[in-house]
Amino acid sequence: MRRKPAVAGYFYTRNPLRLREQIASMMEKVSRRVDAKAIVVPHAGYQYSGMVAGAVYSRVKIPETLVIIGPNHTGLGYPVSVMTEGVWETPFGDVPVDSDLAETIVEASSMAKSDHTAHMAEHSIEVQLPFLKYSREEFSIVPIAVMGGPYSICEDLAQALVKAISGREGVLMISSTDMSHYEPQEVAVKKDTEAINRILQLDGRGLYQVVQDRNISMCGVMGTAAIIEAAKAMGSTSGEMIRYMTSGDVVGDYSQVVGYAGLIVP
Repeated sequence: MRRKPAVAGYFYTRNPLRLREQIASMMEKVSRRVDAKAIVVPHAGYQYSGMVAGAVYSRVKIPETLVIIGPNHTGLGYPVSVMTEGVWETPFGDVPVDSDLAETIVEASSMAKSDHTAHMAEHSIEVQLPFLKYSREEFSIVPIAVMGGPYSICEDLAQALVKAISGREGVLMISSTDMSHYEPQEVAVKKDTEAINRILQLDGRGLYQVVQDRNISMCGVMGTAAIIEAAKAMGSTSGEMIRYMTSGDVVGDYSQVVGYAGLIVP
């Protein structure tokens, strides 16, 4: 199974040379990269959220295996759809799926199913791959698309991740999510701050609950709750805020913005 890019030329340029220049302009100079169990990064077009994603990717070591969880915007597939075989094409070359780890996660979960249809037109995982290929030439991925639903889905996925990843070296969990959608700037910042505080505390249930109670349109809340709970179970104690901005900071229109947050969980 070859998964071809769905948003190349739209969310980011498909020209490899221009893409490398674009990503380089979004990366930051840091003294050293850190090991992390999990990160949270946005997935809008690079002109909007690329600076936030670049700030995170500049700071973390990219290991050989990446579990990337994104929201299911298309509604295709299962509530938790794991692509268990194949390769993803990018302008920088192919990225293989780690079939062994993917199948292990499916086996450890009561909700996750092997499925590729949820991934064919879904952009939330795809837009992470050029940033990752910029930082590391060779790696494999486990792509997981998650629909909205009860918190029990987050719990099940977190437990499956712990079972599958614990004891393995060189695995990073990534949640791809944007924050508030199409709110006035002051409303988006206030709501997003409440959600971000739960992420920093590694409180998956609290994150899920505040998103529900405050009607925060954070599209990747399910995956984010799952990875922070999994990271906590594997020894992490808190998250680190790297950068937050909104689409208004890019285009200058603060009447209806989308929020973007970048965090690291050591």
